[in-house]
Amino acid sequence: MRVLGIDYGQVRVGLAITDPEGRMAFPRDALTRTTRDSLFGALVEIIRAEGVETVVVGLPLTLDGEDSLTTRQARNFAESLARRVDIPVRLMDERLSSAAAEAQLKEAGLCSRKRKTRLDSQAAVQILETWISQNPARNPG
Repeated sequence: MRVLGIDYGQVRVGLAITDPEGRMAFPRDALTRTTRDSLFGALVEIIRAEGVETVVVGLPLTLDGEDSLTTRQARNFAESLARRVDIPVRLMDERLSSAAAEAQLKEAGLCSRKRKTRLDSQAAVQILETWISQNPARNPG
């Protein structure tokens, strides 16, 4: 089962996709938001071209589990995407995913400029890996 992970942001939208079996997550180039229509158009094309069966959008709850403005924006984005595709669009708690992604990129030896360009998609990998680990029945291994 191929799954697309999304780290939604106002400027960049980080992407990650699983292998066809849905066992491992790999970063994809982030999308830079220009217009709402172009963003959704690009996502729908990726979903179609890659044979994605589920989309997982990171939900940026506060550390105490509450909603924030960013949380509401991510929910609205997920709902808008769900209206455009015929596959499930799920939300996944993404607390600390960006911090973990930053640490991984730093550990890999990337300079700060390269870390910044890859951070959103690495955060999407974190979101997707969490989803994979919490949904073992959907991801046989």
